[in-house]
Amino acid sequence: MTATITTTTQELSLGTGENASKLTLAGNELLVERVADKKWPRARVLLRNVLWAGLEDDTFELSALAKKKRTSPLRLLHVTGRVADEHKAAVAAFADALMAAAYPALPRQRRLKVFVNPKSGPGKAAGLYRRVIEPVFRAARCDVDLTFTSYSKQAQEIVETLPLDKYDAVVVMSGDGLIHEVFNGFAAHAEPTKAFRIPVSPIPSGSGNALAINLLGLEDAKDISVAAVNAIKGRPMPIDLFSMTQGGKRYISFMSQSLGLIADLDLGTEHLRFMGGQRFLVGFIYGVIRHRACPVKVSVKLVNTDKHQMLQDMHAARAQTETTYNALSTSTLNAPQEAGAESESTALPPLKYSEADSEGWVTFDRPLDYLYAGKGPYVSADVLQFPVSLPTDGLIDVALQERTTRVAMFKAIDGSQRGDHYWMPTQHYFKAHAYRVEPSTSKGWLSIDGEAYPLEPYQVEVHQGLGTLLSMYGSYQLDFDYTPDKP
Repeated sequence: MTATITTTTQELSLGTGENASKLTLAGNELLVERVADKKWPRARVLLRNVLWAGLEDDTFELSALAKKKRTSPLRLLHVTGRVADEHKAAVAAFADALMAAAYPALPRQRRLKVFVNPKSGPGKAAGLYRRVIEPVFRAARCDVDLTFTSYSKQAQEIVETLPLDKYDAVVVMSGDGLIHEVFNGFAAHAEPTKAFRIPVSPIPSGSGNALAINLLGLEDAKDISVAAVNAIKGRPMPIDLFSMTQGGKRYISFMSQSLGLIADLDLGTEHLRFMGGQRFLVGFIYGVIRHRACPVKVSVKLVNTDKHQMLQDMHAARAQTETTYNALSTSTLNAPQEAGAESESTALPPLKYSEADSEGWVTFDRPLDYLYAGKGPYVSADVLQFPVSLPTDGLIDVALQERTTRVAMFKAIDGSQRGDHYWMPTQHYFKAHAYRVEPSTSKGWLSIDGEAYPLEPYQVEVHQGLGTLLSMYGSYQLDFDYTPDKP
């Protein structure tokens, strides 16, 4: 066994002959070469995917995630080797350098409260957790407190009394519904402000998985191992949350609220969960064929209606955030957040807008096909609904789809993943501080983060930066540059 260290490249060799392994650290990669492994003799590992490296007693151990092929999912890779006494100092130095590069100003061995919903989406979450996610957390030496949920709102009940100093993050392996439970559990906690500063990290296993897609991007969200890495190495990213008030009660929403066609295709397709995300497409087609109107009165606390300006603002904010995020080596974003760091208050933020408030509100009274409001660009892998959404602009994106033809709605399907419907003349898109809805009927669906609520009058307002997620980028991951020619 030998260890070689240079100024630009660090190399470590373990074993001899057919049992030899060589590790080379250069740039943002670790090259792993193993002579004895005929099926996977060479692996290039991004430093982001190095989970652990260390010398314990006389054994060196490396755990990382890598791809056998460019298009294959990440797989766990382990390298171990015995180390003689005379080489221990050099090997320990290599391990320390590798861990410092793999965890730049990041905490190691996070303490994770993990919720897994075995019934989410196609119903494969429990098996995927045991087979894929659990070994990754174990390899990173995370301290995991695991709960498999067995009934509705169980996660919310647990979070309401969660000992906040015991965990660094809450990991949710489910669809978006269980995340809704967690945030509402934080709201009901004895110290809600402190609770909301605990980052939430999703691992997609539901039908929509919007939050995971927005944090990881369309491609990486397909690989749940990447989501596990985000839980291990993501940095706290503040996000806006919403208060939805209805019938004297207050609820927290983190993603979306919908009425009409969109709510119908979401809540009306629960019996098609076995289809995964395809159930939404089936629901959309069925809803367009039925072509039912959405009879509501919508009032908006308006900020911006210029779609081109919103697009420019999105790109500018994203560029600034990512530059700052990537350049940070030490900051409050990189360190565990402390209780009371942002506010001395232990209560939820007060509501700003009463039903009697009318200044700055605009009423939209044209016939609608649907209302869709929320935070985060993607609402599913197939629909880029809010392409100019920003995590902490203090605003909610409100899309009102004016009544149009079946043909126009079917055409919108083709470009939904690209966000083409954003530019439809009949899709009225607003940035707002708040909005309120008065339905003219109680028959129909109201979807809040994919959960069913009574179709009754309600109001939504924004709380800037109230929530916290884990992110490896500091911004939503999407590609939305298309701008039609201005008239």
